[in-house]
Amino acid sequence: MARSMWKGAISFGLVHIPVEMYPAASDQGLDLTMLDRRDFAPIGFKRYNKATGKEVSWDDIVKGYEYSDGEYVVLTDEDLRRANPEATQTIDILAFVNAEQVPLIYYEQPYYLAPGKGGDKVYALLRETLREVGKIGIANVVIRVKQHLAALVCVGDTIVLNTLRYPDEIRPTDELKIPAADSKAAQVTDKELQMARALVEGMSEKWKPQQYHDTYREDVLALIKKKVAANQTKTLTEPEPEEEKPAKSNVIDLVSLLQASLGKKPAKAAAADDDDDDEPPPRKSRKPSKDDEDTDDTPPPRARKAPAHAATHASAKRTTAAKSTAAKTATKTAAKKTATKAAAKPAAKAAPARRRKAA
Repeated sequence: MARSMWKGAISFGLVHIPVEMYPAASDQGLDLTMLDRRDFAPIGFKRYNKATGKEVSWDDIVKGYEYSDGEYVVLTDEDLRRANPEATQTIDILAFVNAEQVPLIYYEQPYYLAPGKGGDKVYALLRETLREVGKIGIANVVIRVKQHLAALVCVGDTIVLNTLRYPDEIRPTDELKIPAADSKAAQVTDKELQMARALVEGMSEKWKPQQYHDTYREDVLALIKKKVAANQTKTLTEPEPEEEKPAKSNVIDLVSLLQASLGKKPAKAAAADDDDDDEPPPRKSRKPSKDDEDTDDTPPPRARKAPAHAATHASAKRTTAAKSTAAKTATKTAAKKTATKAAAKPAAKAAPARRRKAA
């Protein structure tokens, strides 16, 4: 366990609880060292005297407040303690409030509070009281050279001091373009709200902090391990050329996105949206079966007029048939005339012969 960073006492009313403060969070970021790209030598930073340019050790460094240009008041740790001994050694509880009344944006940095020597009983008394009433203690505490507003919260069997931001440290949202609740551009329909609520309920589960971890850090460490194995310890990876991304449409179909998130196809989402908002379309007619023909008492549909092209086609057929009949009649008449002429010629030849014989 890390050594305590602060020793003092919790004070409320006439109750005095000796405690020690320990950091409750640790930075698990990537510890990267800056190197000179020419020879990959580490880059160092020096604390130097700006007047002489010489390096200064930690033992020779003191704090000072610049009260005018180039003029300082030197302040030692003892000066800072003597300025207000009670404030620098006491967590002074000012009030007890409901935890839900303090927005999360006010919470800043957590610290563990452990009982000091002889403080077990009063420590347990405050812990059980906070747990019983369901409230948190709002207190003042000085850490290093800054006074903090803080909240004392019971977390399991430990009292946690969480420093809070002052109201003037929180930036206003006036300059942000936040959509108003009655804005037409950001109007949310009951259907979208209902589907979003269903999605939230479907993803709801118990808080299990152990299942969350820094996957990006793990991926970078895996890349480092891969480079070491491939002997690429001093290989500079150049950035890839950026690809032009297609322009995205500003129109967002929230229903389709919500349906897809719920595990449904967007097409079904659109159909469901139409069913709820519009009248259902008429059903397509189907071919009647034999059973339907026997039992259906509905009157037959009216005969529809033939289209114009069908009438033209029928007229052409009738004209062709008439022409064919006329042609046949003409052929028969011509044949009869030919037969009559052929019969008349022998008769004409026989008549003069009889007249000559008579003479």
